[in-house]
Amino acid sequence: MSLNQDFIAAAKELLGEEQFYVNEPMSRHTTFNIGGPADYLLFPSDMEQVAKIFVLLRDFDIPHTVLGNGSNVLVLDKGIRGAVIKFHAPMSYKQCDGNKIVAGAGAYLKHVSQFAAENGLAGLEFACGIPGSLGGAVFMNAGAYGGEMKNVVTRVKTVAHNGNIITYEKDELDFGYRHSVFQHNGQAICEITMELEPGDREEIQAKMADFTQRRESKQPLELPSAGSTFKRPQGYFAGTLIDETGLKGLQVGGAQISTKHAGFVVNSGNATAADVLNLIKEVQDRVYAKNGVRLFPEVRIIGEQ
Repeated sequence: MSLNQDFIAAAKELLGEEQFYVNEPMSRHTTFNIGGPADYLLFPSDMEQVAKIFVLLRDFDIPHTVLGNGSNVLVLDKGIRGAVIKFHAPMSYKQCDGNKIVAGAGAYLKHVSQFAAENGLAGLEFACGIPGSLGGAVFMNAGAYGGEMKNVVTRVKTVAHNGNIITYEKDELDFGYRHSVFQHNGQAICEITMELEPGDREEIQAKMADFTQRRESKQPLELPSAGSTFKRPQGYFAGTLIDETGLKGLQVGGAQISTKHAGFVVNSGNATAADVLNLIKEVQDRVYAKNGVRLFPEVRIIGEQ
């Protein structure tokens, strides 16, 4: 895709030089540290600016991808055509109103969990170690330690392709295992309301400390990754299947099955997206050959190969 100079001028006028990048390597903006360049990378400041961006993209007929913290994605080596919209600090606000928290989609999920604890609200402890943004967590219905976003999210505000701001109530979110309605409608999640329960602050923080300790002892947090690589197959654990197939430490280029937790593919140094895809396929084939169980990626794979 050739760059559109008229769009570049209009986007810079809307966002300013500091919030708009051209041919930006996505390896700088994903937790995997992998990914080719996005044609355009935009950092909106608020929901109204997101709406204006969508109108601009429509007017110039430019496709778009919305990213949170870039923690559950593999961007392919040729990068992403069109615009990537990524939320950062201005859309990371958090407000407490009684037992409700209203927060911007760009807020780190662990920071929202800590904010809930500081306000004596229980229900988000499970999220204290999930390395994504709140918007990304809603998109994927993220979960851990028996908790899921669907248990606490009651309202979501989005921006549609035409720039309209839309409000979804709880029964419209279509939450399922690593699933939400937003995986199908292409709308940008901008603001989330969560309803929690009053709790004892010390008990909440003790629970979070326990989850954090368990996570740090088991997961390969010292190396870049996209989090858990595979969805949990019915009746099994992906990491256990991979481990029992003898694949811990298996390496393709710079991509490796973690020696600490077999459910994670890590970037052991200069891995390409092709390395990761080839490793995923090797794992899928060998686990199926040994156990008759098919593994499917949990990681979102986006861009051009």
